[in-house]
Amino acid sequence: MIYERPYDRWLLLSTLALLGFGALMIYSSTSVITPAMEARNVTEFHYFRRHLSAMAMGLAGMYTAYRVRPDLLSRWSIPLLGLALVLLLLVFVPGIGVKAGGARRWIRLWPTTFQPSELVKLAMVVFLARYMSRPGYRPDRFSHFLLPLGVAGAFQLVFLEQPDFGATVSLAVLTLAMLFLSGVRLRYVAFLVLMASPVLLKLAMEPYRLKRLTSFLNPWKHAQDSGFQLVQSFIALGSGGAWGLGLGRSRQKLEFLPEVHTDFIFSMVGEELGFVVAASLVALFCFIFLRGLRIAMAATDRFTYYLASGLSLMIALQSLVNFGVVTGMLPTKGLPLPFISYGGSSLLINMLAVGLLLNLSRQGTPAPPPPVDDLGVLIERKKVRRSIYGGVR
Repeated sequence: MIYERPYDRWLLLSTLALLGFGALMIYSSTSVITPAMEARNVTEFHYFRRHLSAMAMGLAGMYTAYRVRPDLLSRWSIPLLGLALVLLLLVFVPGIGVKAGGARRWIRLWPTTFQPSELVKLAMVVFLARYMSRPGYRPDRFSHFLLPLGVAGAFQLVFLEQPDFGATVSLAVLTLAMLFLSGVRLRYVAFLVLMASPVLLKLAMEPYRLKRLTSFLNPWKHAQDSGFQLVQSFIALGSGGAWGLGLGRSRQKLEFLPEVHTDFIFSMVGEELGFVVAASLVALFCFIFLRGLRIAMAATDRFTYYLASGLSLMIALQSLVNFGVVTGMLPTKGLPLPFISYGGSSLLINMLAVGLLLNLSRQGTPAPPPPVDDLGVLIERKKVRRSIYGGVR
């Protein structure tokens, strides 16, 4: 017998806590009017209002994802992947694609923009969950290992044309992680890494990427140019100490730390609220990841298992990269912190992922034994059965 259990309330409460905290920190990071904001005629509530609008859309999307049937989602995996590819190609269409900072990564959707690479990650997770849960899937076959890599490779080629090297690497890591969960042989992964090494080396040798790498290795040597952002992040984290300077009292947000409300918002958390709150934030992300794994381990079918695992990995890997970049453990990469950073595309997709996890958390499991009734009720039922069946139990 199968029954529908309650959704994971701890996962929901943790996500809502991160969303509320993120909205607070975005207001704090943009509440002071800087010269750059004045030049764009932006008020102190501009980013906060836009973030709240993105949160409202995210909540609607999260509820929709919570209500959709997993079997329906499995059937939609290929069309969803096709939609992601179409949207990704639209960034190159004049009048639709938006170019910023020398890259084309967004499409114009009134009244805001959308980054299709975020949808690609979610679509790839759903596709891989369906692909690896097929009855004929054999993780020990090299051909079954190559097919999803070919699909991911097609998206990665488009990423590199934008260019978006970070999205390229993120999709590769996510794809390999899910394939590893399915039990692919390690020699296949080693062969892939060996074959891809020359390509990765060539891409890394691009002047602007090489500059990022050298500044990552010694940011203080490049403190006035390519290492400026990382050095300012160190200053923010270090000046916060254990308990921080106080909410709203960040000095680095006064145009010292670029992108403080997006990719480097964790630095401001450490500066204003200190190491204790920053460490608690990391612990909360770990807790969400563990809840996702718990949902995967409780799954009764392979699709649910792979989907829950992939969604958990998607959120966890993005968080891990952001923490690594902000603390100088990874090269600088424009990747927002899930649920905290300003950025509607990332927020919407991650909230959809949580909605799907909540959906999967209530899927069927073996029904529990019936509750033990009062002894008197049990005796009466036994008497009724004997009167009807003549003592046959």
